[in-house]
Amino acid sequence: MQEISKADAVAQNRLELLGPLLAPGLDRAKFCVLKRQLAENSGLCERTIQRYLNEYRENGFSGLKTKKRGRVRGQTIPDKVLTEAILLRREVPSRSVAQIITILENEGLAPAGSIKRSTLQDYFQAKGFSMRQMRLYESVSGQATRRFQRHRRNDLWQSDIKYGSYLPIGKNGKNQQCYLVTFLDDATRYVIHSEFYSTLDQGIVEDAFRSAILKWGTPTAVYFDNGKQYRNAWMKECCQRLGIRLLFAKPYAAASKGKVEKFNRFVDNFLAEERINKPETLSKLNEMFADWLSEFYQHKPHSALEDSLSPHIAYQRDTTALRFVSPDKLNEAFLHHVQRKVDKSGCISLEGKKYDAGWQALGKKVTVTYDPKDKSEIRITLNKVTWGAKELKIGERCGPRLKASDDIAPVQAKESRLLKAAAKKRKDRIEARKQAISFSAMKEI
Repeated sequence: MQEISKADAVAQNRLELLGPLLAPGLDRAKFCVLKRQLAENSGLCERTIQRYLNEYRENGFSGLKTKKRGRVRGQTIPDKVLTEAILLRREVPSRSVAQIITILENEGLAPAGSIKRSTLQDYFQAKGFSMRQMRLYESVSGQATRRFQRHRRNDLWQSDIKYGSYLPIGKNGKNQQCYLVTFLDDATRYVIHSEFYSTLDQGIVEDAFRSAILKWGTPTAVYFDNGKQYRNAWMKECCQRLGIRLLFAKPYAAASKGKVEKFNRFVDNFLAEERINKPETLSKLNEMFADWLSEFYQHKPHSALEDSLSPHIAYQRDTTALRFVSPDKLNEAFLHHVQRKVDKSGCISLEGKKYDAGWQALGKKVTVTYDPKDKSEIRITLNKVTWGAKELKIGERCGPRLKASDDIAPVQAKESRLLKAAAKKRKDRIEARKQAISFSAMKEI
């Protein structure tokens, strides 16, 4: 029995696929329906099926055999024409191969019909100028993103915010989106701290950063994007007080924070599972996330680590000493410092609340120091003098009026020194005028 070649077998399979479309008497509507069904069942696109049909009608059974494309077919493109084609692609990377062939033919660089689209496409692919490759060159703007990895734990932390699920935690049970803040160790891929929050403000990053430092000490450096939650005056001051180097990624360079970005994509697996359980509180969501994080990430082998260690083992095996800070120093580093002006009632406003600053700061700008997690009492500094201030409690009575001390309080004058000075000056002016026009001082002529 004669063995069927591979090309004949492929052609036979294609012919069997086209069988329903070759039935006589098919109208256009029925033809389109059958072609769509064949595409769905076979996994091929409709254009491919139409191409098989056209080749069969033109060349018969041999037209369905596989063919090698490009220069193996025997067609070659002269170097001069190929150089111009590459130049046209580089000028406008989105130009299609058909458009480039049209330009070459219109400019007389190639005879009409002498260049096949598939052949030129093969040349572009071999030379590195296919449309996909050009998009890659354009995306990196001439600079390729290089991978990096620190060698010691806590040498660098990366952080990012991911949009999470909606929970019925808003007003009157309204759905409200949650946000995940993650701090990840660059060397070991260990998640230092990760937690969902119900708001998208600066405070969620502060809270997560404090929790991470309380667990594993301070890092040598941190690496953030340029979001307002990270790039602000408070973060700069906090890192300075704790001796942490503050680094920011270039704008629109998400790939530079690829480790934490990859982790955020991995969290999509948790969000898909979490939607089944439908947690109704933020604490329940974080409880579920802590279980998932421990069992499906922290203690799972990581392909990017040596010997495919888990992030947990890699972090624990590292012998680099952890730098912990005292609670007092940590609290001081996380304090906020803002400028406020004391009003005529001796009060200042801070995040919608009133505080009694005292009479000594009336109408002056003061520095207010406070802990955003506990604003029941704040510190006020004026001319290097600091005192405490509590939130103003407004009662039924206004209470006693503020009374300034004797050294700054107004005094009662016996007479107006301004009017006295004006009278003296006017008297001097009159005397000077009299001397200028005195007739007794004139000599007889």
